[in-house]
Amino acid sequence: ERQEALLCGQHALNNLIQTQTFTPGSLAEIALQLDQMELVCMAEGNENGVQSKEYIQRIAEGSANVDPSGNFSIEVLRSALLSKFELNLANALQENVRGTEITTFEGFICNRASHWFAIRKINDRYWNLNSTKERPEMISHFRLAAEIEFLQSSGYSVFVVLEIGRLPAPATSREEADIRGSAGSWWSETELLNGKARGVHVNHWTKDNVGYGMRLDGKSTALAAETAIPVAKPMLDFDSMSEEQMLQMALAASVQKDDGGKVEEDTVELSPEPLVSATGAVRLQFRLPDGRKTERRFLKDESTKVLKAYVMECSPNNNGQKLELLAGFPPKAISYDQDIEAAQLLVNKLNVDIFDD
Repeated sequence: ERQEALLCGQHALNNLIQTQTFTPGSLAEIALQLDQMELVCMAEGNENGVQSKEYIQRIAEGSANVDPSGNFSIEVLRSALLSKFELNLANALQENVRGTEITTFEGFICNRASHWFAIRKINDRYWNLNSTKERPEMISHFRLAAEIEFLQSSGYSVFVVLEIGRLPAPATSREEADIRGSAGSWWSETELLNGKARGVHVNHWTKDNVGYGMRLDGKSTALAAETAIPVAKPMLDFDSMSEEQMLQMALAASVQKDDGGKVEEDTVELSPEPLVSATGAVRLQFRLPDGRKTERRFLKDESTKVLKAYVMECSPNNNGQKLELLAGFPPKAISYDQDIEAAQLLVNKLNVDIFDD
């Protein structure tokens, strides 16, 4: 499937399973169910129930699992794969995954900011199935680990399909492809390997309509530059690089990491977390770029800069990229020239995004 609006989460899932199964409607329904479950847990966990400030604020914020443009959370993608195919997604940095040879896994979902794409093993070859690319790109077994590490160093969160041998088999004929749907382009593996640019079954598209469509709220998605979909950095062609070139690239990456501390210049030291009984203590919730949720207490007269310091502590692998804290609905970047109370964050959930300089 090719990119349409901000539906890359849907495209990533369908490209991963090689069939047109998930739609904006079906994923939106899952998002609604997750929102309802979260609200029930929030009400049951608060002595004031649905009358609590946290619950009321959560209602005012709108969905935490899908935005009006059709961008879905990792929880939605996980639930969709689990309910339909009994497949589990786990972060590649988890301890039980990190120590496993990467070529053991057959499917990956990659995410940075609001863009998602899939990498999948088909016929003993790995393919980058990024919906913003014109065609699938092969990744050799030997280079897969380097590609995954490159994505992670570029700010991507990478999730792996834990089950081995459970992904649906790829289509083997045009007739089978017709049954699975024709939302984008079906490519012949032979033609891709031979460098030909002709697909087996193409739903005619042009670059002019990539990134456009209808949002879930019915409005047009002729996105302005400031809201355009972050496009993934190109996958490196390691096979065509010499050992010296790869060494230079590794050295350059090392230098960038060493300089990473210079990116976040205006930060403050994070003080110890105040007690629940402390005067002016407030609890804030955060959704991190990798999908994790966390919460912490702060003093309401503390500068909002301490929120950034806390998020930096929770995201040690951002590799020098800037972190943007968003709050409210629709989400807006918070200001760092006031305290938490003045910023109206006392009963808020903050979303953390990554962006490049």
